[in-house]
Amino acid sequence: MGANVANRIKKNDQVVVLAGKEKGKRGRVLSVLTDKGRAVVENVNFVKRHTRANPQRNIKGGILEKEASLPLGRLMLVCKECQQPVRPAFREVEGRKARVCRKCNAVLD
Repeated sequence: MGANVANRIKKNDQVVVLAGKEKGKRGRVLSVLTDKGRAVVENVNFVKRHTRANPQRNIKGGILEKEASLPLGRLMLVCKECQQPVRPAFREVEGRKARVCRKCNAVLD
C-alpha cells in the first residue's frame, strides 16, 4: 500500500466503508495506524475481547465489545460540504498543501 493512502485519511475525518461486512457504514476516524495502513472508525467493525478485571484501572472484567481497525484501502473520505464519498485532490491553498474535494472544490483540512 502506498504512502498516499495514509495521507488521505486523518483523525476526526468522516469516512464511509467501501467493502466487507461493514460496507456502507459511515463513521468518524478515531485513530490512524500509518505503519500498519489501518484506521479505527467509530461504531464500525466491533469485535469481542475477553478482559480480566483490574480495580486499579477501574476496568470491569468480562466480554467487552470495542472497535477494531480497518484497512485504509476500504475507507473513503466523505466531503463536509457535499456529503459525498470522495478521493481528495492535493492543492496548494494559502501557501500550504491541503486536501480538496474533487466534486465541489471545498477545502477538507
